[in-house]
Amino acid sequence: MNYPALEVPYLGGGLLIAIISIVHVYVAHFAVGGALFLVLTEAKAYREKDQGMLEYVKGHSRFFVLLSLVFGALTGVGIWFIVGLVAPSATSQLINLFLWFWAMEYVPFFLELFAALIYYYGWDRLSPKMHLTVGWIYTGAAFASLVFINGILTFMLTPGDWPVTGNVWDAWLNPTAIPSAIMRSAVALAIAGLYGLLTSTRIRGEELRTKMIRYSAQWLWPAMVGLPLGGIWYFSQVPEPAVSQATGGAAAVTIFLFTSLALSALIFTFAYLGPYRDPKRFSFTLAVLFVLLGLFVTGTSEWVREAIRKPWVIYGVMYSNSLRPGDLPEINRVGILNSAKWARPVPAIPGSDPKTHRIAVGREVFRLECEPCHAVVGYNGIKDLVRGWNEEFTFEQLEHLDILKGFMPPFAGTEAERRALASYLASLNPKARR
Repeated sequence: MNYPALEVPYLGGGLLIAIISIVHVYVAHFAVGGALFLVLTEAKAYREKDQGMLEYVKGHSRFFVLLSLVFGALTGVGIWFIVGLVAPSATSQLINLFLWFWAMEYVPFFLELFAALIYYYGWDRLSPKMHLTVGWIYTGAAFASLVFINGILTFMLTPGDWPVTGNVWDAWLNPTAIPSAIMRSAVALAIAGLYGLLTSTRIRGEELRTKMIRYSAQWLWPAMVGLPLGGIWYFSQVPEPAVSQATGGAAAVTIFLFTSLALSALIFTFAYLGPYRDPKRFSFTLAVLFVLLGLFVTGTSEWVREAIRKPWVIYGVMYSNSLRPGDLPEINRVGILNSAKWARPVPAIPGSDPKTHRIAVGREVFRLECEPCHAVVGYNGIKDLVRGWNEEFTFEQLEHLDILKGFMPPFAGTEAERRALASYLASLNPKARR
């Protein structure tokens, strides 16, 4: 409310953030699991004196470096660029609170960057022992970066004691930080294993191909333990309304959650029966299917994590439209248009139709309160959501919005602004029954 925000037509700001974030999540987790995959597989190759396996690792290190460090860094910057434009108030809160944690995270990030480059260029230039040491530094730095960011992300759903104490350590070491770190680590290993399955099917030598397929399948086993245990712990710590949304309160969230769980079980079951038990018959086509299912599960899980936080962007602290609960009484008294620093003036034109002016005022109220989550037309488009609603019905719904739809914040503003918003929403479908 205190900053200008980017308006994203059709997609909406929330979906744009989600698209970039989920792509980055794939890459970031792959960077962590992939680094460990490289160094452990290299160590295995030295231990077993398997030159073919060593060449396999060497051939894939360049791809890891390019994907995780170049593309991963770009998408990471892209997230905060678009979040800063779409949700500037929440971004400001996070930066002010976690400034030093982000500064500390740059240490492992740059260490990961340089270690990965040395690891890639160190093939045939460093001794095996030194090369593995660089690989372990690369892996440790990647995991440390994940831990730093994980604490900030989990804070947004479970701020813990921070609202009372104001202590940044209470914010970062919040109730879901450890279970989330366990789940993210398990996902990172599983994604590395799925990548290993995909690339192993392209190995020409039958013996090495069979060996690497079975080996890669074993990288999914930690996720079979870490995900359910971490998930149970995680959901035991999130607020009850968030759990309710995931278990029936919001149909779409529930469907995505149980789809994610079902597909995870399917991947683990067929990974055991297929590539682990019968690696010779495991094909590239099946590997592609495994990877796509794994990416879908990761994406839907991230979507569920974000969805159960609604109507908050920081749970109990700031609503998804950047309003704070403590500010609502004053906003309800003076109006949202008089409170928002970046509200566009909507002057009445002498002699014009009062309803036309009221609709214009409602459009501005919509921009301030609703547009962070809703496009007019497109994803989560408000036009389709209020189709068939007349102005009086809409006016009454807005008064009890947070009760009728628990994942939406309450309306903030005067009765006249609520009437204006109702007029604007009703005008989107002019054929609706009056």
